[in-house]
Amino acid sequence: MTALSVKLSRALSRGRNMPAPPQSRASVLATLLRKRATAHNIGADDLEALLRDQIRWALPMQTDVEQQRDLTE
Repeated sequence: MTALSVKLSRALSRGRNMPAPPQSRASVLATLLRKRATAHNIGADDLEALLRDQIRWALPMQTDVEQQRDLTE
């Protein structure tokens, strides 16, 4: 992310009274995926890598026990 992007993001955040909470995990992931696709299309490699990390972090995780249970059902 460029310094200008960070400054713009911070300025927008300060201008909001209360950020709206995400409606669901699915909506958060959909938003991140759209942002990643846009970053890819404009060639913003650093931003795309950052968004990929956020997408990975936001994905639901299963424990080994849950995975085994899903396999046996």
